Amino acid sequence: METANNEGRRLTVHQDGVPCYDIVYRSSFEDLGRELTALGYAGRQFCIVTDNHAGPLYAEQVCKALAEICPEVPVCTIEAGRDRKDTDPVETIIRFLTEEQIDRNGLLIALGGTRVADAAESAAAGFQGGTGYIRIPTSLTAQTELSFGDRAGGDAGTGNNMSVPACMPLLVYINVSVLETLDDSCYCSGFAGVMQLGLIRDEAFYVWLLENMYEILSREAETMQIMLRRSNEIRNEILNRGAGVEEGRMLLRLGHTIGRAVGKYSGSRRTSGECLALGCVAAAYISWKKEMISMDEYYEIRDMFVPFGLPISEDRLDEKEILKLTGTDNEDESGRPRFVLLRGIGQAVPDETVTKEEILAAIHEIHYVEDGE
Repeated sequence: METANNEGRRLTVHQDGVPCYDIVYRSSFEDLGRELTALGYAGRQFCIVTDNHAGPLYAEQVCKALAEICPEVPVCTIEAGRDRKDTDPVETIIRFLTEEQIDRNGLLIALGGTRVADAAESAAAGFQGGTGYIRIPTSLTAQTELSFGDRAGGDAGTGNNMSVPACMPLLVYINVSVLETLDDSCYCSGFAGVMQLGLIRDEAFYVWLLENMYEILSREAETMQIMLRRSNEIRNEILNRGAGVEEGRMLLRLGHTIGRAVGKYSGSRRTSGECLALGCVAAAYISWKKEMISMDEYYEIRDMFVPFGLPISEDRLDEKEILKLTGTDNEDESGRPRFVLLRGIGQAVPDETVTKEEILAAIHEIHYVEDGE
């Protein structure tokens, strides 16, 4: 793996071979003004869109970083995901932009996680015929998934599928220092998506994660930049090479078929990353039983999640109900669940031969039952 030199601190994202936008990796907000000046936005109107969790932590820092090119930056705050009520955040943002007299030549700055990015993206697409926006993701999940602009696998915890964004960001600015403010549960939940990418496409990256476990757990800045850049590269490669976007999206479902079912069953008891980890363990188990990977590889994959505080088993599961939930939106035309399995670490493949008996066996494998129950 490379070091985080100047070249390694920037990644150009492509779609269909065409460069779309850059992701930059920094350890502060110091370079944000220079990046926006390079995009031609110095002196224009800015508006930060954030939520009541990320805003108090980072909005003032972002405003300070932009002071030389935009002295006054209004902040529109929406409710964070777990706090939200029945309000439309897109309407809230557009109304705020109108009240602040922001014109279509201005720039929206999405500062936060999934809900903020989705709302800002939709508002940017719909405000006065379309305006520019950038993303500043503030969680590990957002930095690995939203930074590419496609969440094809969906949310394992809620069952939500995300479509291709209505418009591309002009820039994604990743400040790895924000990870220091995350609690351990949120941080480790995001790591499940990082490991999933290694399992899908890059064995060397998977090994690097093992070798740098302590630096990752301590959130060392240079290690974070290297890890995030490679994660974004892999996601870009999956969706833009080989058989194309559709198969790439399918590969990104690794762990989601059973993981999302567990998430639906468990409700808010498990985070999306925890559900994804359980789903990856189940998919690896099926791969082992179908003799696609060895027993040693299965146990290595399973146990890799443990140091990061991610579950490899779950109690209080109704196995038959989980089996039923795997088919709610994961079936092909013949009614058979669509699965992604592993031919080896870094070699994910679609598989349409998985039976309900094999799925049930995998659910049983991740279902922790104490002796005597």
